[in-house]
Amino acid sequence: MRFLMRIFLLAGILILSIQQYIIAQKPVVTVILPLYLDSAFDASGQYRFGKQFPKYISPGLEFYEGVQLAIDSLNKEKVNLDVHIIDSRSSKSINDILQQPAVQESDLILGFVSNNEIRPLAMFANQNQVPFINVNLPNDGGVTNNPYMVILNSSLFSHCEGIYTFLQRNYSTSKIVVFRKAGAQEDRLKNYLNDVEKSTLGTSLKLKYVTLPENFRPEHLTPYFDSTRITMCVAGSLDESFARNLCASLAEINKTYPVQVMGMPTWDGIREFDRKEYRDLDIFYSTPFNPVRTDAVSEQINLYFKEKLYARPSDMVFRGFESMYRFGKLLRELGPNISSGIGEKKYKVFTDFDIQPVLLDKQKQQLDYFENKKLYIIKKVNGVVSTVF
Repeated sequence: MRFLMRIFLLAGILILSIQQYIIAQKPVVTVILPLYLDSAFDASGQYRFGKQFPKYISPGLEFYEGVQLAIDSLNKEKVNLDVHIIDSRSSKSINDILQQPAVQESDLILGFVSNNEIRPLAMFANQNQVPFINVNLPNDGGVTNNPYMVILNSSLFSHCEGIYTFLQRNYSTSKIVVFRKAGAQEDRLKNYLNDVEKSTLGTSLKLKYVTLPENFRPEHLTPYFDSTRITMCVAGSLDESFARNLCASLAEINKTYPVQVMGMPTWDGIREFDRKEYRDLDIFYSTPFNPVRTDAVSEQINLYFKEKLYARPSDMVFRGFESMYRFGKLLRELGPNISSGIGEKKYKVFTDFDIQPVLLDKQKQQLDYFENKKLYIIKKVNGVVSTVF
């Protein structure tokens, strides 16, 4: 049944992508996201994959499902918007897409983007003075001097700032060991932490960096622990295989030496941490999107998916909903002035977005873009998730 519902949804999206809804006096929102309609359907409109549903289609479709639910909610509140859905994985290039009337007339662009799409969309937004909300990628794509780009999924540097602040408030006098592996990405992460340390007020943390061998074992870690006090460890790598190996080793060590571990934002998607080999290990990590949802809207979305689609909504559903709802409401209220009010803390749905200007070069005093600086510190132990900061 869920499969059939998704096919009907895809067919509806196809119609939306072809038709033009130009309705006077309605602010125009263009949502650009990967739906892969050209690869999902043949020229006669027949679905190509039989009873299969390719995984690569799911994120974009799930985001769209959240957007559509938000549109329904906005319509009920009489927040009238002219919304266009554009498939970024159509046969057209991103530059061709930017020439479409739906994009040219946009008052706001929501983009579920890939790396090579950030710069063209940001340039278009800057030239046309239209906000471009990058809803998924945690990087700036090399964009600078652009007050019309907003990054919702906080950058790695922002995560380092948030992690350092959390550790400073809770482990300022504790021994903290940063376990890492050799690599350029790991060096960049270390440099970020060093930069944050130099610019942060208060007592600096006592960070000890340890580079582990490629196939490390628990005995490589044990010399850095004390049986009389908790040692906080930090994973100095984004590599998920490293993360799983590190936490498995720390969980074994935790039977003798009290240990906690602070991970990276990539840990949000590691489902294996619920398994028995990680039992009783306190695992922390940072995320810009609130994963603990007990509010009425979340319950309604969960119920809708359960009763209509026989499934559970993914994180991308909630991201699609809150992006469309929050910025749609702001656009309806502020109109052409939305760019100057993009950081207003109104219309919260699930996440307390804190959208701040970013100046990459403080000496130039040049606003390069806006970024969500709100981070949640999540604690996971034995499969139970809670927000601790």
